[in-house]
Amino acid sequence: MPPAVIVHGGAWNMPTELLRAHRDGCREAVLRAWQVLRSGGSALDAVEVAIICLEDDPAFDAGTGSFLNVDGQVELDAGLMDGSTLAAGAVAAVHRVRNPITLARRVLESEHVLIVGSGAERFAEKAGVPLCDEADLVVERERRQWESLRAGSLDPATVLFGKQALSTVGAVALDSRGNIAAGTSTGGSLNKWPGRVGDVPLVGSGFYATEDGGASCTGWGEGIMRITMAKHALDLMSGGKPAPVAAGDAIQLLSDRLRGVGGIILMDREGNVGHAHSTRHMAYAYLTGDMAERAADSPPD
Repeated sequence: MPPAVIVHGGAWNMPTELLRAHRDGCREAVLRAWQVLRSGGSALDAVEVAIICLEDDPAFDAGTGSFLNVDGQVELDAGLMDGSTLAAGAVAAVHRVRNPITLARRVLESEHVLIVGSGAERFAEKAGVPLCDEADLVVERERRQWESLRAGSLDPATVLFGKQALSTVGAVALDSRGNIAAGTSTGGSLNKWPGRVGDVPLVGSGFYATEDGGASCTGWGEGIMRITMAKHALDLMSGGKPAPVAAGDAIQLLSDRLRGVGGIILMDREGNVGHAHSTRHMAYAYLTGDMAERAADSPPD
């Protein structure tokens, strides 16, 4: 079966000056995942590699470059799922892990599904995932934005619904054996309450994968959780809707029921992709077996 991979770098009202960095980052992540798939690697491997690439890119709200919470700290969430076995692993409210998707992979390989906070960092040490200095994950752009918000020179409503990027990242991959995996990673929302957890590490909300397909979500986490958007989209596909239609319908449900905004990427068992968003922009890129190794990505502004 020809492999396929799709990634996203967040759906929000991104400033024009950030669009190129988001598009370039998504394209690079797809190419790295594609190399894994073309060399016979698993869908899980490809998703992890793609998300590591995005976590290491300071343009995104995941890993290095994440938003800061009320206390000026980075708090990271990530989740990963294997569609062939329904094995899943996730972490939440982690401070000192450079690549939380790798820690989520270690949880997936354990008897657990979700580990949070200091317990997740202790698990990282046990699983051989190195801890870092939290300061290494903070970039000057986010420090300045957090300071402006705390000083009252930045409107919180503008942060949430204006010209700010909410650059949660995610990936879905299909390998040559027909297995599908999906994952998502985030630093959450700017100035969030310490310990706040959104949709990203919750199975069926921020990510989901089965034998029929995979999904990764981005956007307003509190709304995405309430409609378990990733699973809802996959259920629509399993019921016969093509991936692009299922993606659009899932976003429409978020809007209709909760007036929420967000984005989603989908892939079915044949490697057909879908993507939709209700924000001005969503950064994404994908490569499938019939594309001559030239990635497609989100259009320019």
